[in-house]
Amino acid sequence: MKYYIIAGEPSGDLHGSNLMKGILSKDQEADIRFWGGDLMSAVGGTMVRHYKDTAVMGVWDVLTHLGKIRQNFKVCRRDLLENRPDVLILIDYPGFNLPMAEFAHKHGIKVYYYIAPKTWASKEYRVKTIRKVVDRLYTIFPFETSYFKKFGIDVQFSGNPCMDAISERHHADESREEFCNRVGLELDKPIVALLAGSRQGELKYNLPAMLKEADKHKDCQFVIAGAPSFTERDYEKYIAGHDVKIVFNETYQLVRHARCAIVTSGTATLETALLNCPQIVLYLMWGGRFADFMAKRVFIKVPYISLVNLNLNRTAVEELFQCAYTEEKMHDLLNDLIADTPYREKMLNDYAELQEVIGGPGCSYRAAEDMVEALKR
Repeated sequence: MKYYIIAGEPSGDLHGSNLMKGILSKDQEADIRFWGGDLMSAVGGTMVRHYKDTAVMGVWDVLTHLGKIRQNFKVCRRDLLENRPDVLILIDYPGFNLPMAEFAHKHGIKVYYYIAPKTWASKEYRVKTIRKVVDRLYTIFPFETSYFKKFGIDVQFSGNPCMDAISERHHADESREEFCNRVGLELDKPIVALLAGSRQGELKYNLPAMLKEADKHKDCQFVIAGAPSFTERDYEKYIAGHDVKIVFNETYQLVRHARCAIVTSGTATLETALLNCPQIVLYLMWGGRFADFMAKRVFIKVPYISLVNLNLNRTAVEELFQCAYTEEKMHDLLNDLIADTPYREKMLNDYAELQEVIGGPGCSYRAAEDMVEALKR
């Protein structure tokens, strides 16, 4: 059968590559074309566009890249019709993927959506489009499964792909000593991992606040997990004058061996928890109190910004969102996570419960098996 997959971000490339492995294990004659990245390319198939040439995030980026966006839609529509797959599989990235779902549905191409758009957090109006044009929706959290079902949508829950990515990470069995020696870190200092996001705006507002802690904790080594979409040049203007290191392509390994982490809200909060690393969730952006008010009253429709708290439906990790952040609060929380405190121990106990909620690895293969069997039927 012919499969056409669209992933528009680094995380989509990772999860897309695992899904492709699952599809190929169930359909040895699968013909796969895709928009994705290096990880998907390494599995096989035919790449149409790399996500680095398509990723546009944020209002300003959209406004300044309208021509690029139109061209990408044009190329995708034409290529989809010229190759007419048995199914179009979309991975997250709703700004691009939902319009493509509408186009494919209009032209009689079956649409499966893997990693459902987070309409439960914002832009709930997208649910109407999903119900109309998506033939099969795959969710990755139990709470969102029940959310979509109440709208009458055909929902499949097969687990969370982060578990697959974590279980299949390279150097999964190495010790802390082996890791530090391999990437050039000090053995006698606790590691504080800094996950500052994969967008320029996230770096601009969150990394400076994280680096203030690096200046206060000389007994620790602060290490930035370099985002796949960035190079060292993207970090240079922020880290000048600060005693920090950067490691690329080692995020899971870094978090696994860190004493604790400061994490910009997103999937990384869940991954950090699944790797059993105590964390502080930080999310700062432009606009100060006005942005804080608008986000909480207008745009954010859920009580928490971290996937850890959303899945447990309580505050397991502290969220310093916009006005909730102060240097003093950050410093106190970090002290509690570095030391052996009841706060740290409770968080680790909450993580154990989260593991039960999320389930074990194998999500990508279970989803792929369901897709192949549904297509055969």
